[in-house]
Amino acid sequence: MIITGDDPEYIAFVKARLRDQFLMTDLGPLRYFLGIEVSSTSDGFYISQEKYIQDLLARAALGDERTVETPMELNVKLQPTDGDPISDPTRYRHLVGSLVYLAVTRPDISYPVHILSQFVSAPTTVHYSHLLRVLRYLRGTITRRLFFPRSSSLQLQCYSDATWASDHSDRRSLSAYCVFLGGLLIAWKTKKQTAVSRSSVEAELRAMALLTAEVTWLRWLLEDFWGLYYHTQSGFV
Repeated sequence: MIITGDDPEYIAFVKARLRDQFLMTDLGPLRYFLGIEVSSTSDGFYISQEKYIQDLLARAALGDERTVETPMELNVKLQPTDGDPISDPTRYRHLVGSLVYLAVTRPDISYPVHILSQFVSAPTTVHYSHLLRVLRYLRGTITRRLFFPRSSSLQLQCYSDATWASDHSDRRSLSAYCVFLGGLLIAWKTKKQTAVSRSSVEAELRAMALLTAEVTWLRWLLEDFWGLYYHTQSGFV
């Protein structure tokens, strides 16, 4: 369990109440949780998964020490029939599943992970080679982190984009977006659209609709946080 807030006295009160009801151990300031590393400075917080990447590379057992500058080559269009089927797809599925969780703190691999995850049912040698490229990219960028400053604007800024008919197998488009709270990157996603868009404008509108749903939920969440903060400051618990 993670307990967070800007009032140390109230945090101590919550922990004391929890100890009265449950057997629990206070592990101190947050540093590591479910593979996510958190480091605190006077300017803010850094979140990363460096150890998680190290363990992933060890499990992958790459046969060389090469690194690459990008997680995927430009304008690559992977197809289900590319290459020869892998005799045992378990390894591919395991590595892609690990990358899905890693994308929690690495938005730079969101797109290639989305593409590679489409082939987990029947991966081929070509798909596996592109998977290894992502791993080599992570080896060269293992120290990259997300930074969350202690002070920032609370205004949401959102960006969306779409690639029209980018999947040649079914002609469906991809939606992508990112959301900033002030200068903080707090949400991002790459997702194949559920229907075929008949124009690039329609694809862009579907991407905007996906983003609008996310922003609506984030606004509700921020309003709930503000309400909780107001009540605690007013003495209500």
